[in-house]
Amino acid sequence: MKNSVLLKKKCKQIKLVLTDVDGVLTDGGMYYTNKGEIMKKFHTRDGMGMALLKKNNISTIIITKEKTKIVISRAKKLPVNETYVGIKKKESLLPKICKKYKIEKNNVAYIGDDVNDLEIMKHVGFSISPKDGIKLAKEIADYVCAVKGGEGVFREVADLILEIQHPKKKDWY
Repeated sequence: MKNSVLLKKKCKQIKLVLTDVDGVLTDGGMYYTNKGEIMKKFHTRDGMGMALLKKNNISTIIITKEKTKIVISRAKKLPVNETYVGIKKKESLLPKICKKYKIEKNNVAYIGDDVNDLEIMKHVGFSISPKDGIKLAKEIADYVCAVKGGEGVFREVADLILEIQHPKKKDWY
């Protein structure tokens, strides 16, 4: 985002961060064993980013099109408020989530990287793409991360929001 004043304004309003999984929390790769099991690599600092947000009263929700046990297992180890799997039209959840958390769309950030993220990115207060998101995601995004998916995208976003919301805070953990 070229306008740092607008970036600060958007970040100050955030109360909830929604995130995609593949291409954001992971590098988008799917590793198969000879038994057909899928493996995914997650970045540990993203989990700490979620913990830091939670400590500062910002909720996190995972929304993914995938329906894998891996995502559910990883989500159970993370300080996320909710996990939605198998969601094709992610934007359809936004009104329900806003009502449940008693917030407005401008209080929501969304991190996405691909075509199934574009619609929800258009409807939230702060949209983010990893450095290697598809061209359309980066064009829609209010902020494009310095790192690629699976390399700590969520942590970069968490740090950005927290630093803007609490510029004088030193003790994060």
